[in-house]
Amino acid sequence: MKLDLKAKNILFILIGAAIYSFGLVNFNMKNQLAEGGVTGLTLILYNLFSVDPAYSNIVLNIPLFLAGWKFFRRDEFIYTLIGTFSLSVFLYLFQHLLTFNFVLNHDLFLAALFAGVFIGGGLGIIFRYGGTTGGSDIVARITHKLYGWAMSKTMLVIDAAVIILSKVYLDYREMMYTLVGVFVGAKMIDIVQKGAYAGKAVMIFSTKSEEIADKILSTLDRSLTLIDAKGGFTRRRMNVLYCVVSHNEVFRLKNLIHEIDPDAFVTVNDVHEVFGEGFSYPKSENGLHESGRSYPKPPQSEH
Repeated sequence: MKLDLKAKNILFILIGAAIYSFGLVNFNMKNQLAEGGVTGLTLILYNLFSVDPAYSNIVLNIPLFLAGWKFFRRDEFIYTLIGTFSLSVFLYLFQHLLTFNFVLNHDLFLAALFAGVFIGGGLGIIFRYGGTTGGSDIVARITHKLYGWAMSKTMLVIDAAVIILSKVYLDYREMMYTLVGVFVGAKMIDIVQKGAYAGKAVMIFSTKSEEIADKILSTLDRSLTLIDAKGGFTRRRMNVLYCVVSHNEVFRLKNLIHEIDPDAFVTVNDVHEVFGEGFSYPKSENGLHESGRSYPKPPQSEH
């Protein structure tokens, strides 16, 4: 079977593993904070029996690899191996060779916050480039394949069980701060996976759609699409405008619409990731591109 491995993916999986390991060593391990999944089990072994997580991570994941390799595509499995083994390498590195002294045990909220940022950010990068760090992800794939269980729910149950089990070395205060770190980590994973180019999707229902479209193009320099529609109550034909703008352009767009048609019906929705002209790369010199009806690039005013 042909492998489709990309050097860029491998590089970012390594970077993600380094960020994850840095956070785990310097904020979780040094401040008695737990974690979910197999990583949480390595912390239990570390705190109860002084077993180095760099080693226990590999030992705990090997049987999972053997049980779950057939549920991965070959390239996914290789990326998972890279993510898991590089995590152990960086865990060893930050414990024994590149050591830092972040004294935060007097402020566990700050420790939990940074633990979530680094662990969630690192995991988000690994996931975004096709890798995992093994553990509960493998178990979730197996149960999904065999029993049809939702992967997200399986991973949530495993993480919750491990965090509860961590009570063997945590007090209630540390447990509560652990939950803060896990929550922040989950949000960071979402932010990294969904991308930095987020925005607002706007749908405009108006009898003056052509005029509004021209104004958006000339004022905001944003592409848009005109969709042929028919009113459910009036049965009149009209054009619905669909436009994606950045967060800081929403207020200007609302004012623009209100000036032309105060009676326009407008919906605004969150868009978690936007890529394409004007967002993830510069606009074309030949004009704005869109699906549906084409508009030429508006002429630049002369000064």
